[in-house]
Amino acid sequence: MSNNCIETYQLTKQYGKKTAVNQLDLTVKKGGIHAFVGSNGAGKSTLFRLLLGVTTATSGGAKVLGQECQNLSTELRGKVGYVNEEHTLPNWMTVEKVRAMQKHFYSAWNDNIYQRVIGYFDVDPKQKVSGLSRGERAGFNLSMALAQSPELLILDEPTLGLDVVAKQSFLEALMFTETENESTIIYCSHQMEEVERVADNLIILEKGRLRNNSAPDDFVERISSWIVDFDSKQVEKNAIAGLLSMKLIDGQHHIIAIDQQVVAFRQHLQLLGASEMHPMGVTLNSAVNAFLSKNHNVPA
Repeated sequence: MSNNCIETYQLTKQYGKKTAVNQLDLTVKKGGIHAFVGSNGAGKSTLFRLLLGVTTATSGGAKVLGQECQNLSTELRGKVGYVNEEHTLPNWMTVEKVRAMQKHFYSAWNDNIYQRVIGYFDVDPKQKVSGLSRGERAGFNLSMALAQSPELLILDEPTLGLDVVAKQSFLEALMFTETENESTIIYCSHQMEEVERVADNLIILEKGRLRNNSAPDDFVERISSWIVDFDSKQVEKNAIAGLLSMKLIDGQHHIIAIDQQVVAFRQHLQLLGASEMHPMGVTLNSAVNAFLSKNHNVPA
């Protein structure tokens, strides 16, 4: 039996002349929280629709929990949860009636998980859904999705538009539940502070292609940041090995590069006319932003 929760092979989706997902080969192992990041238009939402079987691939294929996405059984669909940024719910019903309805549909419903997660958000069960704040709706949606005891849970920008307190509650609830069950969680976000806090694995997509699939710390280790003084202020960017970004600030070049050993890169910069070089620390946010900025301008 495969240890992978998701597998894609040469998965491609085109909309006319636009290629949203481009010959994607991806494996996501079971368990943990896997963060998907990428620029707008990177193909993340299209990939999720393909995985959920709501849209058809142009070519290639994908499997979720061992089944082809275009032929997901009713039983398997019950093992997949999905929460998006819109937190769509029936506004005319009360929280308690929506919970009861959902509980009826899912045989593996865990009311203990529901009660513990909803407790992070102070939601009144007698309140109509239409009266919930955006943060309460997000928490309610997460509570129901986790109570379904899904083997795979896809969260697509779930904290978008939430205030600081609601976002904090959402992340705390998510991390609590991840330790309580064996779900595989796909977490899509543009917020690197969220990714850094919750993710076991970092998957970067750009122009429909896979650019990284590793632990966040392993990715950051590939990135180095430098403040450099060059004898000449005119330095050819193409001459700098592994360059992701370079900015001239107050007469000094701020350089971010990838896959460069410190000693060798220092010697490389000296050959290019650097007189002083100071390596700096790199955050996940700066590393991902530099990486995406570079790859966003590279043809797919």
